[in-house]
Amino acid sequence: MPAPLRVVFMGTPDFAVPCLKILLDNPEVTNVVAVYTQPDRPAGRGLELKAPPVKDLALQYKVPVFQPENINKENEPRKLADYMADVVVVVAYAQFLGKNILNIPRLGCVNVHGSLLPKYRGAAPIQYSILNGEKEAGVTTMKLVEKMDAGPMLLRKAVPLNDEVTFGELYESLSKVGAELLLETMKGLKERTVEETVQNEQEATYAKLITKEMAKVDFQKPAKETHNLIRAFHPWPCAFTVTNKGKVKIHKSKVIPKHFGPSGDFKTGHVTFHNNMLLVKCVDDWLQLVVVQMEGKKQITGEQLIHGLQGENKEFKIIEE
Repeated sequence: MPAPLRVVFMGTPDFAVPCLKILLDNPEVTNVVAVYTQPDRPAGRGLELKAPPVKDLALQYKVPVFQPENINKENEPRKLADYMADVVVVVAYAQFLGKNILNIPRLGCVNVHGSLLPKYRGAAPIQYSILNGEKEAGVTTMKLVEKMDAGPMLLRKAVPLNDEVTFGELYESLSKVGAELLLETMKGLKERTVEETVQNEQEATYAKLITKEMAKVDFQKPAKETHNLIRAFHPWPCAFTVTNKGKVKIHKSKVIPKHFGPSGDFKTGHVTFHNNMLLVKCVDDWLQLVVVQMEGKKQITGEQLIHGLQGENKEFKIIEE
């Protein structure tokens, strides 16, 4: 039986934790000899230094942890080479690996990417799967090359998407799917049964970095498109709109076909209360704001907001900027 693969793991956020754990829990397949992650960063109101989730897990298993600001500089490549890794596994590490790193491990560097490549290369594949209303998402394991997310694919796993799943929910489920796929990939590399498949460059799309500015809702667009944006940006950066009551975050929404809404001719962005639903008119249908959050307040349902406005000025409208 082939010896376990010597693995150096590189990852940072909670998405990478299931991947590291499954490698640590299967020593007959992989021997994790070192973990690389981002440096501790200030977090929270007190801005105290917080360790990355991957570091916390590695320390529990007593695996050596390294946190260079730039893994490509100075003596970092030499220190990595000293571990004589068969493979370097990279999962949301948040650092670019130069050629001097990619050429170190005997079997190359293997990445776990949260999309069905070649679709959605880049920083935010999970969000864009929802944002674009895809019917399926997934995970791909691939060999890293210098061009971003363009290396040969090893294994892929698709998962169906419904119209309600949020980024947070999909992020969590794909982290588990990715872990299982990674272990299967490591077994394939160990036993020399996994094959490489070159990506079709003509089918490649890119998922650029998400910004807070992108989360502002535009009710001039179709209700389904707006609903997808709200799902894709939950829990971060969280979709929002600006009203005469201030900035309002939208945590959950539902598309209401126009024939189920109030009758009449309404402009886009018009807000109405109908059958205990808080509705906003989009270019085609109505969008129900199911869970909202006024600035500085707790999350409430749209119905609670309606009742809360009773007895005071009930006018509630979207302010177009």
